[in-house]
Order: sequence, then structure tokens, then C-alpha cells
Amino acid sequence: MGKLDRKVAIVTGAARGLGRAYALRLAGLGAKVAVTDIDLKSYQEFEAEAKAMTADSTVEEINAITEAIGIEMDVRDEAAVQAMAAQVMDTWGRIDILVCNAGGGRGRPMDTRASTLDASLLHLVTEMNYYGTVYCVNAVAPVMKAQRSGKIVTVSSIAGLGPSIDGGYAHYGAAKAAILHYTRYLAQDLGPHGITANCIAPGVITTGRIVATVMPGSADANTDRAEKVALRRLGSVEDCAKVVEFLTTDLSDYVTGQCIAIDGGMVRSA
Repeated sequence: MGKLDRKVAIVTGAARGLGRAYALRLAGLGAKVAVTDIDLKSYQEFEAEAKAMTADSTVEEINAITEAIGIEMDVRDEAAVQAMAAQVMDTWGRIDILVCNAGGGRGRPMDTRASTLDASLLHLVTEMNYYGTVYCVNAVAPVMKAQRSGKIVTVSSIAGLGPSIDGGYAHYGAAKAAILHYTRYLAQDLGPHGITANCIAPGVITTGRIVATVMPGSADANTDRAEKVALRRLGSVEDCAKVVEFLTTDLSDYVTGQCIAIDGGMVRSA
């Protein structure tokens, strides 16, 4: 028997990288998983992500373990998010776990400093991260309240815990900080209904996308980022998936309103 047998999970942004790792971890524990993404084959954008796949999609990978459905949607579209939750209910009749992973950043740190933020990037990244998280929670909360149970995991970032030295990527950091504080409110709102809400804040995690797009173009591209980490290594998707396992199983039944940084003890100051 798996810890999550007979449970139903939704993982957004699960076509690749961290979201895929979360979805596979929950499936390995016995959960049925709704894999959602704006493109269920988005892994094709990055060579390392494509190489990691063991089937044509995360959905097919999970169907070899348990049950999965794939739903393409944009978390910025509130109606699409509501339709996704309705489809999950029509398929399995319950929703026990929500992992709000979809999001990310756009633009370069040097072009997104706090005092010179481009309005279009600000709106896009805020909608992808903060609004998308709220929309997903709004869609599943009524179901969880009726069940008197549920576990919600939101995703912040170390960028949401403290600023970069030069004030770059401010739109992303501020959106992730908003998610963290929203989760604290969420825990208070949903606690009386038997629902937990917690947040994770990943550090530098070596997904295919991060390795291909963030590291080479960063101001620290010629330095070893692991030197800033107490454990002297960068994180893996499994490092994060293990914490998601904790927050979605009975191991965390008395944990809510918390943020767990998964950064290996990273120091962001100079």
C-alpha cells in the first residue's frame, strides 16, 4: 500500500523539470495524478529535459505506474483552471492534493531591476505565478472543503525570501514573495476545514531549463554557484520532490502555513 493510494493529485506545470518530478513522486506513492501544463510536451524545448523522459509525456510515464490524465491549460486563464478542476472531478470524483508549480520568470536580471521594471513583463510574471496560484486554489478549495480534507503546496523561491544583490528579477521575486504570504493567509482560511497549505522555496535547482537558460547568462556565470551553498552542491529535482512528499502525506498532518526553503543552505549576500 502506498501512502497516497486512492488519493487524487493535481500538479500544474508538470510536463517537465520540477513539476514532472513532483507528479512522478506522487504517482510513485499511489496517487492518481492530473498532469497540467500549457504544453504537455514542453520538455522538447530543452535537450536535457527531453533526455530525462522515459515516455512521450509525463502522463504516459505515470500511466505505467498508476492513473493519469493530461490537461493543457494556462494558469493565467481562470476559466480554464476552473474547467480543469471540473474535469478532474468528473474523472475521479475527488481532489486531495494540489501542487501549484506552474510559473517561472521572464526577462534578464539586468533588465528587470526594481526601479526599471517593464510593465508587460511585470504583468506576465505576476499572472503566471501569483494569479495562477490563486486561481488554482480557488478552483479546488470548494472540493476540499466538502471533503473536510486536502493538502495544498504552493511554490515560492529563494528569490521570494530575499532580494538579489543588484535588485534584478524584481518582478519574479515579488510575485514569489506574494505566493509565500498568500499561503500563510490560506492556511488560516482553510485550517478549520481540515486542509493544510504550505509553501516550498527552491534554491538553484539543476533542471534542464535552468542549466540551459539561467546559468550561462547570469552575472555569476564564471563562478561556482555551489560555493555559496552550505552543502557545496546545487539542488536536484528529487531534493524538491522529497519535500513535496512530506507536505502531501500524513507526515505533515500538523504542519500548515509554513515555508520550507530547499536551497542547501544557500547564502545570497556578497
